[in-house]
Amino acid sequence: MKKLLFSLVITFLSLSSFSQNGPEGILFSSLQDANRLTQAYMNPAMKGLIYSMNNGWYHTAKVHKKFGFDISFGVNGSMIPSKDEMFTLNNLTSVNQPTGTITSATVGGSENDGTLASVTFQENVGGVNTTYTGTFEMPGGIKEDLPFNAVPAPFVQASLGLPFKTDVMVRFVPKVGSDDVKGNMFGFGLKKEITDWFGPMDKTPLHLSLLATYTNMGVDYTIVDDNPSDNIDIQNGKVDFNLNSYTVQAIASLNFPVINVYGGIGYTGGSSTLDMLGTYTVSYNTSLNQRTLTDPLNLDFDASGFRSTIGARLSLGFFKIFGDYTIQEYNAVNVGIAFSFR
Repeated sequence: MKKLLFSLVITFLSLSSFSQNGPEGILFSSLQDANRLTQAYMNPAMKGLIYSMNNGWYHTAKVHKKFGFDISFGVNGSMIPSKDEMFTLNNLTSVNQPTGTITSATVGGSENDGTLASVTFQENVGGVNTTYTGTFEMPGGIKEDLPFNAVPAPFVQASLGLPFKTDVMVRFVPKVGSDDVKGNMFGFGLKKEITDWFGPMDKTPLHLSLLATYTNMGVDYTIVDDNPSDNIDIQNGKVDFNLNSYTVQAIASLNFPVINVYGGIGYTGGSSTLDMLGTYTVSYNTSLNQRTLTDPLNLDFDASGFRSTIGARLSLGFFKIFGDYTIQEYNAVNVGIAFSFR
């Protein structure tokens, strides 16, 4: 379980890229611009994580017999499309004046496509208009570190057969981690087989089911002020990340002794929040020209849309190997193994 959580935490932290060249550096801009820039940079990662969390819940439409069960181990990856590797923002009030326009890499872009931005703006401090000027570097992406530019989400899942041809599925990781990073995940799903609703079809290899799932993931990350030369003093720095996702699908499978072909159509979606908490004192040209920001970033992300899946499973007794491909806004791949006891 700890290895699974650490994989999730590493995924989140690598996508967040909280460093001097990441959202902390963006705090040199106005508060409104800092939120817009971070939102644009992080959006593909948050979308990809939502879609990945909703994937891999089934590898057959056939449910277990009562109290039959399986344990699955797998990984999902939602691929960031090329159109989301870069972003352009207009009408910024503090960045690259007078045009207020910037084009730079998202987290899904190349590490070499970060942009140096200039900052010029005024704020009223104690009744006095204070001018702030400086520069910061937008971070590059992590495309080179992500195979197929896919946002990964590993999982361990247990399924149990209940009466009335129903399976209950659970994904769970307790809140564990280190002093700086802690996270947890919980997912719940129900699969109801409806093959017998269609008369004699239940005598064929074809199985039909309805599926509904929900997942919640949370990560707390403490920002350590370990770079005294970055002109940002951090007190009680912290990032809170929370994700909720869901999917509803109609699924079908052709179950043969060795090969199982399965697929589904449905709807998938979710939302996530990312809050950068704490007190941040940003120094510009001199130590006398400073801004103090409290809880500066409060971001909301969402993703949703229709999806269709096709996959296959190889059965070697109680041991299963499966893989599938999902077509949606961020196309996804799922591979894994399962130990199934009906």
